[in-house]
Formats: sequence, C-alpha cells, structure tokens
Amino acid sequence: MKFNKLSLKHKAIFAKYLALDYHELSPYSFENIYIWKGLFDIEWIEIEGNLCVFFKDKFSCFLYVSPLAKKIHQKAVRKVFEIMDRFNRNKEVSRIENVEIKDVPFYEKLGYRCQVKSNDYLCKAKDLVDLKGNKFKSKRSCFNYFIKRYKFEYRQFSLRDKSGCMKLYDAWAEERRSQNKDPIYQGMLKDSRLCLINALGAYVNLGLIGRVVTIEGHGNNKEVAGFTFGFKLNSDTFCILYEVTDLAIKGLAQFIFRRFCSELKDYKYINIMDDSGLENLKKVKLSYYPVRLIPAYILIKSRE
Repeated sequence: MKFNKLSLKHKAIFAKYLALDYHELSPYSFENIYIWKGLFDIEWIEIEGNLCVFFKDKFSCFLYVSPLAKKIHQKAVRKVFEIMDRFNRNKEVSRIENVEIKDVPFYEKLGYRCQVKSNDYLCKAKDLVDLKGNKFKSKRSCFNYFIKRYKFEYRQFSLRDKSGCMKLYDAWAEERRSQNKDPIYQGMLKDSRLCLINALGAYVNLGLIGRVVTIEGHGNNKEVAGFTFGFKLNSDTFCILYEVTDLAIKGLAQFIFRRFCSELKDYKYINIMDDSGLENLKKVKLSYYPVRLIPAYILIKSRE
C-alpha cells in the first residue's frame, strides 16, 4: 500500500476521482484540500478503488473527506479506520470529516455514528447580484455608498498582488484579534493565514479565480484594499474561498462580493462556505439569505 504525499502534480488524479460523484460541500475540491498543507501532512492512497485523503499532525490522523469513488467501498472504510487507529494513541479521535448527507445512511448501516459538524451556505447567484427586495436593502445601501464615495479600481488578481493581499490580511486579522480574545478564534485566524499563503503560492496551478480592489487615496493608490477569490466546485456552483477587505471602508465588502458574483454567470449557485462555528460569521452569511444549508458530518465509531 503506497502513501502519496500530496503535491500539485496530483491535481488531475483528484479531479478524476472527484468527478465520479456530484459533491456540494466545499471540502470536496483539490483546492480546498491543498491549501491545508501548511498545517497538516497530507497523504493519500487508493484502497479498493477509493481515493482516501489523510490529514496528519503530531496529535492525530483523520480522513478529511469521505473516500472518493463512484461508490464508497465498505472495505475501504474499515481499512482507513485501521490505519488511523494505528496512528492515534487515542482511537476516539479516529474519524472521517466532512461526510455528505447522502452518504450518512450507508455509514450508519455499517455501524458508524454521524454527527453534524457544520453547514455550508448555498446562495442563488442571481440573488447575490440583483440584491432585490427589502431583505437586501442594507446590502444595496452599502454597495451604493461605496461606489458613490470612492474612486476605485476593480481588477483581476495578479501575482504581483500577493504581498499586498498578505499585508491586508494581517491588518484585517489584527483588528479581528483585538475585538475577539477567544483563543480558538485567534488560532483560526492564524490557521487561515497559513492556508492563504498556500493558496496564493499555488494560485496559478490551482486555477483559482480572484479579484482585487484598490482605492484612490488609500495607501499609495495601488495598495490592495480588498481581495476575493475562489474556484469551481461543480457544474452548477462556484465557491468563494476568501474575501478580505479593509474594515474601515464602508461598503467595500458588499461591493467586491456583488461585483465578483456578477462575473460568475456560468453558475447557478454560490457556495460561501461554513461559518467556522462563529456566531457573528453565521449572521453575516445568513444575511445573504442562502437557499439551503448543506450539512457536513463527522463520522466516528459507535461506542460499544
């Protein structure tokens, strides 16, 4: 059994396996798997025709997504738990994360337990572009405030923007840290930064799509005031992976989000990912009135 350390050259292999089934959760993408390389040792193997993606650190080993296949093989599931149990001193941390709801009955029939981990927020692209009706009144107001108040440039992300994006992220994160002293939240900001470094470092090879905003009078006029980027999740859905803006500029967040979505005309839906268990982030995502919450489950062994 050969373990393969994840690299960009494996993108085509992952694309083949991901295409065997229709996935709605954002973790089911090479892009969303690859960016975690800074935090985990990521290895994959093929078992019974299933591609299995292991995340390892000094504390534990777990499967990031369900085995990728046209049909998940029960022998593959048992084998991955054997592998995780050999690695984990505490076998209770052996688990499969980001299990899709369609696979829950299969796993429960095998005797495993599934519990809800989080939800991805799925919005209609047209709703995010049109912002029609009273429910989007505040979003329209912020958007209009920004375009009337500021002279800006909205353009395609360039690799020359990498340092500017990181500088903006650090300023944004510092302000967030000052407002929320919770150690878990602080750790999440640090993890997100490492993922951003990986995403920007492999931007071209990952095939990410991004945009930046610069504002006249902001910094040296070429300083990044906002950026956003994401990737194609499936034939109907685009996933917004990152959106960061200068928190002092009213309306910028609403502007860059709406403008970016307006360019995604080939997609019916926009997946704005999960809320990381943060109540404030949950409120922001719900304020865009998603048409559906897509649950992600954690799979663990049933207690005897």
